[in-house]
Amino acid sequence: MTVHAESQNRIDTLTVVIIPTLNEQESIGRVIASIPAWVKQVIVVDNGSTDATVEWARLAGATVITESRRGYGQACLAGCAMAANANIVVFLDGDLSDYPERMDQLVRPIVEDRADFVLGSRTLGSREKGALLPQQRFGGWLACRLIRLFWSYRYTDLGPFRAIRRTSLYNLHMDDRNFGWTVQMQIRAVVAGLRILEVPVDYRQRIGRSKISGTPSGVVSAGIKIFYTIGRELLVARRAVDG
Repeated sequence: MTVHAESQNRIDTLTVVIIPTLNEQESIGRVIASIPAWVKQVIVVDNGSTDATVEWARLAGATVITESRRGYGQACLAGCAMAANANIVVFLDGDLSDYPERMDQLVRPIVEDRADFVLGSRTLGSREKGALLPQQRFGGWLACRLIRLFWSYRYTDLGPFRAIRRTSLYNLHMDDRNFGWTVQMQIRAVVAGLRILEVPVDYRQRIGRSKISGTPSGVVSAGIKIFYTIGRELLVARRAVDG
């Protein structure tokens, strides 16, 4: 723990973690156990698991809700509805590819009022061999280049490990219900003028098979959705200027 004592008490009353899950029984208990004790609440949103993810998450002490409508963004939206009393919301995957115990790196800049939105960048941190596949690196690079081209902001990653002030998140009016959630948040954060900070985060091979990068169809589907979202957000921005 690197958070200083003065910030410790504030974090203890502020932070809620949202973990969207789908068949993560092998990893979810370890993910929850790695989350710092100062986190107020851990919300696991089960998105239709057919294994024992729900049972393991409850045994680990998480609040578990079920979202039957499939989609990463849909699960995140369901979690946000349960985190209405939080001041800081952290999004974290349930596959143990990130390091939850280092969450203070994302939360502390918000607690200290140096940022509204903190993105964990896997490309700036250390990556275990094979953790970030070539198609993921290329897709993230291209998406970030497009954001820089159209919105003049330089991101380095679309990493899922991120923290945001809840009031800022509410003002983004997030509505993507699938794989466009992360890029939509990053674009709307720029448009809204949020104070954005990227911090390096380490990344390791996930436990289990990825629902996105683990299959060719998943890669194609996610890629299409991400670039569709960029196009839609660009159209929204242009309409606002014309309107």
